[in-house]
Amino acid sequence: MVEIAVRPRGPYSLALSMRLAGDATRRIREGLVTARCCGTVARAWQSPDGTVTIRSDFIAAAEKLRWTLALDADHSEFLRLVADDPLLGRAAKHLRGLRPVRTATVAQALLRAVCGQLIDAKTARSIERRVIRALERRDGPVTVPATVTEGSRALAEPPTTATLGAAAPFELRRLGLHERRGAALVRLCRSLELERLHDLPTDAVVRRIERERGLGPWSAGVVCLEGLGRFEHGLVGDLGLVKLLRALRGRPVEGWETAELLEPYGEWAGLASVYLLSGYSRGLIPLPTARAA
Repeated sequence: MVEIAVRPRGPYSLALSMRLAGDATRRIREGLVTARCCGTVARAWQSPDGTVTIRSDFIAAAEKLRWTLALDADHSEFLRLVADDPLLGRAAKHLRGLRPVRTATVAQALLRAVCGQLIDAKTARSIERRVIRALERRDGPVTVPATVTEGSRALAEPPTTATLGAAAPFELRRLGLHERRGAALVRLCRSLELERLHDLPTDAVVRRIERERGLGPWSAGVVCLEGLGRFEHGLVGDLGLVKLLRALRGRPVEGWETAELLEPYGEWAGLASVYLLSGYSRGLIPLPTARAA
């Protein structure tokens, strides 16, 4: 058994960051994060002094969970920059411990991006779960300790590029994924080992993803933010940001217009996306009085 204790760099709340981050591969209950990765299970919890303890059978799984939880991704500079921001200042103050939790593989982030195009988050996560579990069963049984369950289901191993690349678009369609989007997912996974994107600069990653038919700026933003742990590319076109911008401007808006909302935040556009969405859902973004309702 391996145990590591990590003092997060900068403000960090495990409970806040993991609040909506459960999926087929991980869950949080009563402050305990349980995640499957690297062929085993890792667990993490945060002590009152802020220290996050991670325990697993193997160091690789413990370190992967450390990266997934973004414990070393200090965003203090972002908080300083937006402290007096008329749009984000209040949200940043209330949510200062929030960091976007990452996926254990880039492939899962791409799957999440494809599942989430133009539909609500709840439906998208449901499709993502079905795809991950179905493909894992197809690849063969995976041994999981009986105590590691998500509801009545065992936690699944995060999908790899090879796993998604071996799927057929019609198979993904049966699981609820639009055929054209499923084809884009499979095509990209068959042409590129997604983990290699870690070695490319963000602008090159964005260009490569947007070059694929059926993918665009929002998909690139999800891959950069959740798959690669980078904050500089925003979630352009996110439906939540479209709703926020519509409330701010008092008129219908197009997805591309959300780039204007994120542009002032520069290299922090991805993180700003998360804070805008979280702040908006909690009523922490100031809106014109007549439009707030």
